[in-house]
Amino acid sequence: MGRLKVFEGIPFPYDQKKRMVIPQALKVLRMQARRRFCSVGDLAEITGWTKKETVSKLEEKRKIKSAKFHEMKKKKVEARIASLEDKSVTKWNDELKKYGF
Repeated sequence: MGRLKVFEGIPFPYDQKKRMVIPQALKVLRMQARRRFCSVGDLAEITGWTKKETVSKLEEKRKIKSAKFHEMKKKKVEARIASLEDKSVTKWNDELKKYGF
């Protein structure tokens, strides 16, 4: 337990990194059905932590913001693909490719 680091939220060096799901680490795949478990949040609440509702509200806000970001990113990618396929700008695209764009 001395080496365990626990953060509330995402600390500085990790908040700018891309978040990924690692399938080999999913609880559904790693734990056997008969095993009992608890989460760190439940343990903290038992020991007196009172910020669970606040963190859950902030997590909901983060999910909404993340969904908006994902939609905008998807629209930008679709617009980029559509503009690359546009025949009226192929001359300009060829010129830009010469300069590394």
